[in-house]
This record gives sequence, C-alpha cells and structure tokens, in this order.
Amino acid sequence: MNEEGYRPQRVTWAALVIALGGLLFGYDTGVISGALASMTEYFGLDAMSSGAVVSSLVVGAAIGALSSGRMSDRLGRRRVLLMASVIFLVGSMIAAFSINVPMIVGARVILGFGVGIASSVVPVFISELAPAHLRGRLVGLNQLMIVTGILLAYVSNYALHGVSHDWRWMVGLAVVPSVLFGLGIVFLDESPRWLALNGQVDRARTVLARVRPAEAIEAELADIQHAERENTVGEGWSALLDPALRKVLIAGIGLQILGQLTGVNAVVYYAPSIFQGAGLGAASALLATVGVGVVNLVCTVIGMALVDRVGRTKLLGFCSIFTALSLGVFAVLLANGTPRGSSSAIGVACVFIYIASVATGLNVVVFIIASELYPLRVRGTAMSLTIGVNWTMSFIVSLTFLSLIETLGNSATFASYAAVALFLVFFAFKVIPETRGKSLEDIEREYVGRTHS
Repeated sequence: MNEEGYRPQRVTWAALVIALGGLLFGYDTGVISGALASMTEYFGLDAMSSGAVVSSLVVGAAIGALSSGRMSDRLGRRRVLLMASVIFLVGSMIAAFSINVPMIVGARVILGFGVGIASSVVPVFISELAPAHLRGRLVGLNQLMIVTGILLAYVSNYALHGVSHDWRWMVGLAVVPSVLFGLGIVFLDESPRWLALNGQVDRARTVLARVRPAEAIEAELADIQHAERENTVGEGWSALLDPALRKVLIAGIGLQILGQLTGVNAVVYYAPSIFQGAGLGAASALLATVGVGVVNLVCTVIGMALVDRVGRTKLLGFCSIFTALSLGVFAVLLANGTPRGSSSAIGVACVFIYIASVATGLNVVVFIIASELYPLRVRGTAMSLTIGVNWTMSFIVSLTFLSLIETLGNSATFASYAAVALFLVFFAFKVIPETRGKSLEDIEREYVGRTHS
C-alpha cells in the first residue's frame, strides 16, 4: 500500500486532528471554573465583572459561530479551522499576560471567537469526511475532545491551585494544544464534499481515495453530485428562509435552545459553587469537580459507542428522562436549604447523574444531529446559525444563573431546568428526525422540504 493509498484508519486520524478544535473548546470553557477565584482576588472582581469575565467567552463564541459558517462555505472547512488555531494561540497568550479586567475580558472574547468557529466547523468537517456507518461516533470525537479539554482544565485547576499566579498558568496552558491543532490542520485534506460542491471533482476523488475503499469512491462521488443537482435550496443567509429548510432548522435550532435551557453550561462554569451548595467544603468541591470531568469523559465514550447502534433520537430521549429526574430530585433537596448529611450525599449524586445523562445523550448528539440535517450547499451557513443560537443561549444561561439563584432560589432554578429537560424528551421523539446509518445525501433527499414521521 503506497503512502497516498486507502487506509481504513486514515479517516479516524483525520477526525481526531480536526477534533482537537473541540479540545480547545473544552479547555477554554472549563478552565474558568477554577481560575475565577484567583482572578477575583487579583483583579478585585465584583459580581458584575465576574459575570463579564465568565460570559465574555460565550459572547465571542456566539460571534465566531455566526460568522464562521458562511466563511467555511466560501473558503473551505480546512482554511477556517487553520484561522481558528491562530485565534486560540493569540487569545491564550493575551489571557495569560492580562494586567486588568478589560484585557482579560478581551482575551476571553478572542478565545470565544475561536471556540465558536471550532464548535460550528469541526462537526461539519468530520461529518463530511466520515462514512455513514461511522459518522455518529466520529463526529462524537468532537464531544469526546470537548469533555477531555474540560477534564484537563479541571485537573490543571486542581494541580495549580495555590501556585503563584496560578490563574495565568491555567489559562496559558491552552497555547500547547493551539499549536498542535494548527500543525495538524496544515497536513489535512479539504472536505471532499466541499471540493465537489466547488467544482474540484478530481481533488474530491483524490481525498475520497484516501478514506474510502476503491469500490466505493465513484458511487459516493456520483451521489454527492446527484444530490447537488437535485437541490433547490439557494446559498447564503437568505437561503435559510426557504420553506424547504423549515423542518430541519426547527429540529436543529430547537435542540440547541432546549439543550442549553437544561442548564448544562451553568453546571460546567459554576460546578464548584454548585457542589458547595450541595454541602461540600471548598477543597472537596474542587476535587468533586474533577470527578465531574471524569464522569463526563467516561459517559461521552459510552454515548459514542451507542449513537450509531440505538440512534440519535432514542439516545437523546431516554437520557433526557434521567436528566429531568436528577434535576427534579436536586431541586426538592434544595427546597429545605443547603443539604446536610445523607441529603448532601444524595445531592452530589444527583449532580453526577445529571452530568452522566447529559454526557451520554444530549452532549453526544447535539453536534452530530446539527451536522447531518442540512443540505450541502448551505451546510456551513445553517450550522453557523444553529451553533450561534447555541452560544447565545449559553450566554443567557451562564449570565443569568447566579441572578436566578438570587431571585428564585436554588430549588426553583433547578426545577425550571428539570421542566425543560422533560420537554426535551418530547422534542427528541416527535420533532427530530432519525439520521442513523443514512448518507448525508440520503438525509438531504428524505428530510429537506418533506414531512418526516
């Protein structure tokens, strides 16, 4: 077998390299949970400025997600991710050397811009490269890398806690994966579907020859071209108003809204505070947060193993039942104030069950479903809008979490998240189409502009 020939593992390695964008997404999202206390002391943050430091990354992510899709449709998935690696590097360095609040907020916005690009383009790039029977678990590598990044952030927070200028080291360590991500992308091929869409059929054939058996290349390439000829949807933002896209946009965007309203990012950002609210001391809360990262990682692997077997909607729906139950029980425990004794243990268990259910279901499928539903011509743009909504909702949830706690109380806040999780069960089974085992072209033909069962 020559160097440029087909090798089955090549597509997996390519997906892993692309998914390094998810690692940076996770690290930069999770690191603030441990760095915030030291930042508060160093910068003299109050509640408002603390919220600004936390939520600034989400603002940047929303902007990055909304702007990256059209760029990736025009320039290609690979070029846009190469830009993201530079953004991650610059943002990490500015954050590590920040000397005032505007500087750290600005650095977090820059990092968020990179996170937004990665969250929008990485799943699409992997989805377009992966064969149909492996697409779920390969796109799921993005989520695996995200939770790995979060876990690395939690571990670094715990290991560096108490070191001089510990928060600088915590945020600055992201420089290393930023460089690795950029170097990896340099050596990758462009998406074969993007190449075919843009008239570079010979290059698309060459890329497919490296990631598909010889007998499958021409059939897949012909299917891509045939689906594109049949496509009646236009290009750009205006194309998203086409009624043919209504059902898939409702499914994709609705999933992002409901997913965020279950409070998932609030738990990531404020995990130590939540554990203290469940009755743990400060040091134990930090250590328990590392445990959250471990559970997140293990259950993501479980979700990846299941998503191509049981299907996207079943996995999401059944796991969301446990999400709702854990949030509901936690809300009941908090109704009588800070849990003590056995109630505290049950409260901590509820948080871990919540993380496990979200990691196995919602977090695995949220990017997979969105990356599969949209037709090729507007895939980047539609994904950009979808993930932009995700980050906008994340901003709202993270910014309002502490205010909701102060206004409604702990119990009512988590009860509201539980109610949303229950509605997500219905949404998964009744609104989101099942895409397991279907080629992207088959999905486009079956669901765009048609009623699904």
